[in-house]
Parts: sequence; C-alpha cells; structure tokens
Amino acid sequence: MAIVREVRGFTPKMGENCFLAETAVVIGDVTMGDDCSVWYGCVLRGDVNSIVIGNKVNIQDGAVVHTLYQRSKSVIGDNVSIGHNAVIHGATIESDCLIGMGAIVLDNAVVESGAIVAAGAIVTAGMRVEGGYIYAGVPAKKIKAVDDKQRDEIIRRIAEDYMMYASWYK
Repeated sequence: MAIVREVRGFTPKMGENCFLAETAVVIGDVTMGDDCSVWYGCVLRGDVNSIVIGNKVNIQDGAVVHTLYQRSKSVIGDNVSIGHNAVIHGATIESDCLIGMGAIVLDNAVVESGAIVAAGAIVTAGMRVEGGYIYAGVPAKKIKAVDDKQRDEIIRRIAEDYMMYASWYK
C-alpha cells in the first residue's frame, strides 16, 4: 500500500479512480484530480508548499514532485504525463503536456499547454516553455513545433495508455 501521510495538518486528497503504486509516497498538501496514476518509487512531497494535480495525469516510476518553501507551488494540469525519474520542483505544467524521462523542471518555470519537454532536458528556474513546441537540452531550448500527429500519438496516447496500465493493477 502506498504511503499517504498527513504533514503540518495537510492530508492528501485524491480524486476518483486514482492508482497509487505500493511504493509511491504522497505527503501533505497534495490535491489530485480523477483518473490519475502515481507509479513505483514516486514521491509527491507537499510538505513545504502545495501540489495541485489535474485529471488524467500519470506520474511515472521514480519521479519526484516537490516545491519551494513559501516561494513556489507545483501545479500540473489535465492530461499530463511525467516521465520516469523526472523532477518537477515548484513549477507549473499546463494541460496536455509531456515531460520526458529524466527531465527536470525547476522553480517558477511554466510549461505551456501542448508542449513537450524532451528526455533529460533541464528547464531552468523561471523559464517559460512555449506551448506547441518541443524543448530539449541543458538548458532546454526550443527545437521544433509539435505537429498534430505528435500531439495525438505522444501526448494524448501516453495519457490514455497509462489509464489502461493503471486498470491492470486495480
């Protein structure tokens, strides 16, 4: 069973039809929408500030979502995939985004709707990732536009696939 723990008077709130893997950790001021999945080895640590997660979000194995005390919250929109071992630290990820495996998105950065942050990319503090584009590298830079096929086959398909994968564990 996942570790779901109150801290500082804040108890995590889960929407309907959410899957938390047995080794997931969800602590404190975390609010999660419907149809979300938090996979093995993930940590969502809302101890020093809030984490707000929309609907149909998957946070894949080993990912960490945290915040900065009194200075940044983590906000994740709807239909978002956070790849394996990614780190979201006090950033805003708008709806319909993909954060690739091992990517890092730092405090007060904003990833606009429809963007893809490539595997291993680092989105620096305060940076704005323009919606509808792929960003890659260290630090992350705009590489090319996300076309309709990528939007359907990468962003939307992965979110749908993870809902199916989660159903296998219930």
